[in-house]
Amino acid sequence: MKLKLSVLATAALVSLSAQAQTEVQWWHSMGGALGEWVNDLAKEFNASQKDYKIVPTFKGSYDESMTAAIAAYRAGNAPHILQVFEVGTATMMASKGAIVPVAEVMTKAGLKFDPSVYVPAVSGYYTAPNGQMLSFPFNSSTPVFHYNKDAFKAAGLDPEKPPTTWPEVALAAAKLKASGHKCPFTTSWISWTQLESFSAWHNVLFATKNNGFGGNDARLAFNSPLHVRHIENLANMAKTGLFVYKGRNNAADATFVSGECAMATGSSALAGSVKRNSKFAYGIGTLPYYPDVPGAPQNTVIGGASLWVMSGKKAEEYKGVAQFFNYLSQADVAAKSHQRTGYLPVTKASFELTDKSGFYKQNPGYDVSVNQMIRKTTDKSRGVRLGNFVQIRTVIDEELEGVWRGAKQPKEALDTAVKRGNELLERFQKANKS
Repeated sequence: MKLKLSVLATAALVSLSAQAQTEVQWWHSMGGALGEWVNDLAKEFNASQKDYKIVPTFKGSYDESMTAAIAAYRAGNAPHILQVFEVGTATMMASKGAIVPVAEVMTKAGLKFDPSVYVPAVSGYYTAPNGQMLSFPFNSSTPVFHYNKDAFKAAGLDPEKPPTTWPEVALAAAKLKASGHKCPFTTSWISWTQLESFSAWHNVLFATKNNGFGGNDARLAFNSPLHVRHIENLANMAKTGLFVYKGRNNAADATFVSGECAMATGSSALAGSVKRNSKFAYGIGTLPYYPDVPGAPQNTVIGGASLWVMSGKKAEEYKGVAQFFNYLSQADVAAKSHQRTGYLPVTKASFELTDKSGFYKQNPGYDVSVNQMIRKTTDKSRGVRLGNFVQIRTVIDEELEGVWRGAKQPKEALDTAVKRGNELLERFQKANKS
């Protein structure tokens, strides 16, 4: 009888301790290998302490999860943490009542919070004009040049020397095509890689008001002669089968991982998937540039996403959020995430730890994204932070798809995209006058 009571008492204690755990809901958009990474982070944090339980939930694409969170917030059941891609930043900043700045969450939880420990090019993007950090830099990426070393060898190209300029990309694509490759070059995230980062890399504006950092009255400027020249070159490559458009967002990623396409510009975070799923020797190079443009290359811009804290939760739940962010900021945790995924290291310490470990020597090219981002930025290259940015990217996709089909001239497409995009910016400005 005593044994039974003892067993029951133990079971009751276990049940009480399980109930005592404070649950923190985390909505994210990481699928596949990256989804496994997110789940592992939650498991490891949950195992590291007993007070809080992070519950990660996949909510579809970045667009879908943001839409779902807005609806959930209005219904009073938003998650504690929401992963938002970088183009949603201005919208989140304008949603003052819906979010709690990460700096405030950390300070109220009694945790030391120093924004200067984070990589400046990353943290600066998520910082308000008053210097307050608004969201937690989680999975920050930047565009790089991915290439298939085996395909390069077969085409008589040097597998250790990726093209660094756009003229070199066209020449390499021609050789790859001649060797039988049906998709020599492709790209994912057209606006991000070919207009936004392209602008920063060449130190020219994508939009006025320092790409939106200077105020909500910014207007688009990506129809300059340099932008037109670049889209014309890509259009000519598309006509001759050297560039193959594979669709919006990251649709082109799978065609590079499978070996169908030999070269691709896309997120540095593609590296984790290539490492895990591809069957060819893989190389990473810097984003190509035009050598005759003064000041190029400058620096690339941020991509990926950050973690926003939603308002209306209990103090104890915010403590759990703060403890989780503190855990993610630990040098060894952040270094492991960077090495596993190809996303940028979140903190300077995690970069230094990775460097000292010899990881970059063993994995050539993994430091490309970091080196592209830690160059000194200018007002033209700090990044792009615009309202209604998600819709602006859709407009750009629509207009440029006309170019790839041969139905529109590059200048006409860019002019129209700027006009349509500016209408969206005006709408955002009117809605957020304060």
